[in-house]
Amino acid sequence: MKTILHIDSSARPGRSDTQAHGSHSRRLSAKFVESWLAARPNDTVIYRDVGTNPPTPVTGDWIHAAFTKPDDREDWMHQVLTESDELVDELLRADVIVAGVPMYNFGMPAQMKAWIENIVRVGKTFGFDRSRDGLPYWPMVTGEKSIVVLSARGDFGYDPGGRVAHLNHVENGVFSPLEYIGITDQHRAAIEYDEFGDDRTAQSITDAEAKVANIITELLIRHADTSTVAGAA
Repeated sequence: MKTILHIDSSARPGRSDTQAHGSHSRRLSAKFVESWLAARPNDTVIYRDVGTNPPTPVTGDWIHAAFTKPDDREDWMHQVLTESDELVDELLRADVIVAGVPMYNFGMPAQMKAWIENIVRVGKTFGFDRSRDGLPYWPMVTGEKSIVVLSARGDFGYDPGGRVAHLNHVENGVFSPLEYIGITDQHRAAIEYDEFGDDRTAQSITDAEAKVANIITELLIRHADTSTVAGAA
């Protein structure tokens, strides 16, 4: 069995295929999970909706607690790290992280950034030792984990090589910190033209859903065990 960590970060409720003005990124992430479970119905899904229930932002107390050795932490330090511990545990349990991350002002939603700040943890997901030869940092997340970022954009041309690709800080904003802690298998798909509301929007939705299907097929093979990979389309 595999575990999927399904994250949504859109402030919009609902999915654009079931609700007027619903979220495109929620639509893509839900379709990913539905298709995955159609192929592997016995797998586990952990759902985390940071869009409607955002993690607590990092504070000075959080930093103080995180950089204190576990055996030296006071009770309040364990308490302030409780939510972060839970988020890290979910991440470590997952084989595939699929995250719906819409573009807000060229970057990810603040709710998603708060999730990242909580899971990039010294001593938990990355190591740090000033006396270490070479760089004092190293990734601590092991195993064959994959990250899939499913986005949505009002404009178009944000994919690599596109007309405004240099303004897109969404996918790399997620990929870079996860790569830093050890998750290097990266996949992406996005719906564009949302603000146009015409045939281009509809075509972009079709193209993004097809790309999601292709990602699922690839990941089912990558993470295959004794389960069937049939029916992944």
